[in-house]
Amino acid sequence: MNRKSILTTLLCLLQLTLFAFAAKGAGAVQWDIRLEGDGTASPKIVATATIAPGYHLYSTDNPAGGSNPLVFYFDTTGCQTDGAPVADRAYTKEFDDTFEVDQHFYSGKVVFTQKLKPTAATYSVDVEIKGQACNDTGCTQVYGGKSLTGKSPVAATPQPEAEADKKADDLTKAEAIAETVDSLRDANAPFEPAALTDGDVSKEGWWANVEAELKEFEQDTAEGSESSLLYIFIAGFLGGLIALVTPCVWPMIPMTVSFFLKTNKKSRRKAIGAAATYGASIIVIYVVLGLAISAIFGASALNNLATNAIFNIIFFLLLVVFAISFMGGFELTLPSSWTNKMDSKVDATTGMLSIFFMAFTLVLVSFSCTGPIIGTLLVEAASTSNFVTPAIGMFGFALALALPFTLFAMFPTMLNSMPKSGGWMNTVKVVLGFLELALALKFLSVADLAYGWRILDREVFVSLWIVIFALLGVYLLGKITFPHDDKVERIGVTRFMLACVSLSFAIYMVPGLWGAPLKAISAFAPPTYTQDFSLYEGDVHAVVDDYEEGMRLGKQLGKPVMLDFSGYGCVNCRKMEAAVWTDPEIKATIDEDYVLVTLMVDEKKELPSPIKVTEKDGTRRTLRTYGDKWSYLQRSKFGANAQPFHVLVDNDGQPLAPAFVYKEDIPGYKKFLRQGLDNYQKK
Repeated sequence: MNRKSILTTLLCLLQLTLFAFAAKGAGAVQWDIRLEGDGTASPKIVATATIAPGYHLYSTDNPAGGSNPLVFYFDTTGCQTDGAPVADRAYTKEFDDTFEVDQHFYSGKVVFTQKLKPTAATYSVDVEIKGQACNDTGCTQVYGGKSLTGKSPVAATPQPEAEADKKADDLTKAEAIAETVDSLRDANAPFEPAALTDGDVSKEGWWANVEAELKEFEQDTAEGSESSLLYIFIAGFLGGLIALVTPCVWPMIPMTVSFFLKTNKKSRRKAIGAAATYGASIIVIYVVLGLAISAIFGASALNNLATNAIFNIIFFLLLVVFAISFMGGFELTLPSSWTNKMDSKVDATTGMLSIFFMAFTLVLVSFSCTGPIIGTLLVEAASTSNFVTPAIGMFGFALALALPFTLFAMFPTMLNSMPKSGGWMNTVKVVLGFLELALALKFLSVADLAYGWRILDREVFVSLWIVIFALLGVYLLGKITFPHDDKVERIGVTRFMLACVSLSFAIYMVPGLWGAPLKAISAFAPPTYTQDFSLYEGDVHAVVDDYEEGMRLGKQLGKPVMLDFSGYGCVNCRKMEAAVWTDPEIKATIDEDYVLVTLMVDEKKELPSPIKVTEKDGTRRTLRTYGDKWSYLQRSKFGANAQPFHVLVDNDGQPLAPAFVYKEDIPGYKKFLRQGLDNYQKK
């Protein structure tokens, strides 16, 4: 890769980033809300919307499938609403080619009037208005609100007719909220939360700590944690097995084992002991490296780093560079002075220390092949927010890497059956190059999701993976060759079968372009809500992505709230969504009986203003992003810090069931949801 190519790539990324930060419309609608007729028996609330030039404010009955309709919320004390808000003029009706529905909207200025019926000498109304306004360049969420108080000359006693009217009005409000929820699901768009204050994260009300209540349900949360650690260990072990067949490691197995056997000719027992020490040294080096990374950066810092845009873009470019190197573009090695120094240490020492330095030399020499595998593993471990996961992952990797050296030393005759290095090693290297390209896109996707750039939506990601794995299959069939490849005279059975697997995998992903779930890659691909066109309706989507908004909706609809603490870089979260939530019964229960609120702890969108909070250990911290806020909510209220973390709460924020952590257990999840509903109905 020459400098011109690198510069061109960086300029393209910079240009895409600049496009992503294009400004959206602000101040589209200004609200003036006041109480008229105070002191009379027939007061009314008058809400005047002044709409900016070029914008359309959509009406309260805008059809489903179009833009979000306008919704009024009235929280009354000492009075009742009389009917629904009435506009002072008719809306404009116009067919929208994008949504293929008739849109109902206002422009300029419109006044809404809501009549009230006092039932006490004094009364109060909390008014909240939500909607959407759009112009030719984009859309923005609209908010308005005010608290009003008034007096009535006579404390009226509600008549049976008034009670019936109130019930009908409550039904109308619930239907309006349900319609808003449905429109949000149809649009697959995140709900924009209202302005936040320090009071939003107080220790009272919805933010009150409920760790003791959760413990009463006797939930064994360690099981999910153990599952995550097992997943990281298996991922590390598989990474070690892949590293074994790379050109940097494979040729060293017979060389190293033969060295141990020759230096201990008189005692095979000593040779086996030395080889075992060598393998143990490899494990120790990698585990210490994993622990050191956790100790230096910390689990939460690693998690933040794993979703940092700059870090992910650098890692994306790094993997692309490794892929080009694996494909024969250039040779990538560590400075020879490093390995020379380690070789000199081996020669200058004896015994166990010499064996340790030999293991360290292997780590350095094999870096060009193991580096991208280790890096991917560490980033994956960092996303679990667990201090020991990097060490667990490195232990699995080192165990797989060290195992052959020890086994071949114990059974030296096995060396004769090992395939000799040759052209097949370069084929393995090129295949790894294709895999590096595919994995590189995952890191770019994490940054894209966390910052909301939308440059790598799901259909773009799936398209690129289809191309990569289709080309890999064609390469394995010998139709494409790279600089260091030998001429393919014939295709072996193993190579042919791998080509079939790769081409089949590419074909398997094709329906994903139209929204198919693709459970096999759900852990890597962006969520389905980022897809512009989808024929699939089996996914579960959050109603809102704001905690307070979700709690208010739950109260209005009379439903329990399901909190889904998730993350853009959380692989296990995507696996749960694809493997568990897509079950028809579970999907129906979540959609119909709960208000689902998804809170991304790595969301990088900034809060309207920073919020200062006090952690449990007394330290003061400033929450600057929505991800900071949701992470703090999970820690302060539920005493947890790992994702996925699902908890069911009532309308007061109290838990209804034990928290459900990562586990692909459909029967267990159904029981979890049923328990929450049963306890909610009892309350």
